[in-house]
Amino acid sequence: MAETVKILSELDGVSGNEKCVRDYIIEYISRYADEISVDTMGGVTALKRGRIGKRRIMVVCHMDEPGLIISGVTDEGYLKFKLVGAIDERVLVSKRVRIGGDKVRGVIGMKAIHLQKKKERETTVAPSELFIDIGAKSKKDALKKIHLGDYAAFDTECGNLGDCVKGKALDSRIACYALMEALKYDYEDDVYACFTVQQEIGMRGAQIAAYAVKPDFAVVLGSVCAADTYGVEKTERGAVLGNGAVLSLMDSRAIFDRAVTDKIAAAAKAEDIKVQINESSVGTSCGGGVIMSGSGTRAVTAAVACRYSHTPVCAAQRGDIEALKDLTVLILKKAGDFI
Repeated sequence: MAETVKILSELDGVSGNEKCVRDYIIEYISRYADEISVDTMGGVTALKRGRIGKRRIMVVCHMDEPGLIISGVTDEGYLKFKLVGAIDERVLVSKRVRIGGDKVRGVIGMKAIHLQKKKERETTVAPSELFIDIGAKSKKDALKKIHLGDYAAFDTECGNLGDCVKGKALDSRIACYALMEALKYDYEDDVYACFTVQQEIGMRGAQIAAYAVKPDFAVVLGSVCAADTYGVEKTERGAVLGNGAVLSLMDSRAIFDRAVTDKIAAAAKAEDIKVQINESSVGTSCGGGVIMSGSGTRAVTAAVACRYSHTPVCAAQRGDIEALKDLTVLILKKAGDFI
């Protein structure tokens, strides 16, 4: 698990530029899938034919991560950028990034505190006031190294944090790991494993994949914000690290099948797979795009609790990651009992 998750975390796949992640996943799953296709947006669908093939079960996660796109270069050689996806602007200053296909290293900078006016020191600096320093001497020098429109991802090494894994993009790539591993097993139903794109900017890839697959049922894999951090009241806590995979009943764009979710939770308990129920999630998943495709699709969601989502460093507990993988396999093996 550790090596695969590390590789997935350190691959750069800002929304709209998921090629590196896509190539790795295709290479990994090609030994287990019967068919693999790539749609016009870059999403991957892998078909694992079932022994009976009575139902079409779609399992969906997303490959992309939030990041930056280079939008301009100053005369002095500093890079200006726009945000791609939702990022807390307060975490940007001084973060290391890597830009474009050549992975040009840079650091996000701003005016030094000694040069700021009082009002500037008291407010969050807008991204428009920030820049990326790549050590260029001029605009001409900078444009030798990068191009306008290049994507920039956070330059974060994946590693250990106690009994947790820390790294960038874990809030999406852990789900990719769980689905990749689930393809190693055989099932009665036809399983369509969909690794989608552009979720961070509107669940676009998931909706397209669902229209193509036309599933009888869908399982949405992802992450939920862990609310066990300092400053969050106990009454407001949902998912907690270390309590297993997360079965959510809803998020901001989808309400999931409660009856099926309850059956899955009971089956997981019987198989000693740790799960926790999360009544609601403030974030979004691929579910909103899936359940509204075609004439509508019944769906459940399974996720991992993740701290510090949409920042340069996320954290998730190792046991929870394995629980999500085991839960995904369980759902697929016993899909007939649930739906």
